[in-house]
Amino acid sequence: MRFDLLLERWPLFLEGVWVTLHLTALAIAIGFLIALPCALIRTAKVPVADQIVRGYVYAFRGTPLLVQLYLFYYGLSQFDWVRDSWAWDILREPWWCALIAFSLNSGAYATEILRGAIARTPNGQVEAAYALGLKTMLVYGLVVIPSALRRSIPQYGNEIVFMMHGSAIASVITVTDILGAAREFNGRYYLSSEGFYTAAVLYGLLTLMIVLIFRGLEGRFLKHMRRA
Repeated sequence: MRFDLLLERWPLFLEGVWVTLHLTALAIAIGFLIALPCALIRTAKVPVADQIVRGYVYAFRGTPLLVQLYLFYYGLSQFDWVRDSWAWDILREPWWCALIAFSLNSGAYATEILRGAIARTPNGQVEAAYALGLKTMLVYGLVVIPSALRRSIPQYGNEIVFMMHGSAIASVITVTDILGAAREFNGRYYLSSEGFYTAAVLYGLLTLMIVLIFRGLEGRFLKHMRRA
């Protein structure tokens, strides 16, 4: 093992960690903003919008994330109207294509997580809120959504871990994340073991950090369920 080269090129891996965390955090945040209204539409079964959301969820859950990334990065560039539009300034950059693909993918999975959590809201909570004279928007804002978010904490923790691991494919379109740093290290020094072992350790440490954070959240917000 060439630890001297790893120490020399450590800033490359630190940059990869930052890119991975930045990309994952933004994708999860944007995905949540997509998922919450979509989950409410699915739960309320709004006639036309429900079918649109169903199609979106099926499209992004039914195809591999790598294919979605390729479609945004390579597929859209084939259309002249895309290259001639304002959007080309964004879609020509691999980082933005990765963020868009990851956000839409995360939004599709999170939609089903939140939809299930909303559907499992006890009827007694909703009836009690209406009995207090709350309007429907307040019932959802003060009772249904907070309760659903608490119940979805374990599943959302898994989604964040899966998204962080899935973000490794960003390296195939030249984004220098953790795996991209390992590939660059291997390409420069022809030492695959050192670079990829380091990438595996870094992904493992980040996964442990996320797991510990969500265990803390579960202990904070799901104590009553554990007692039950």
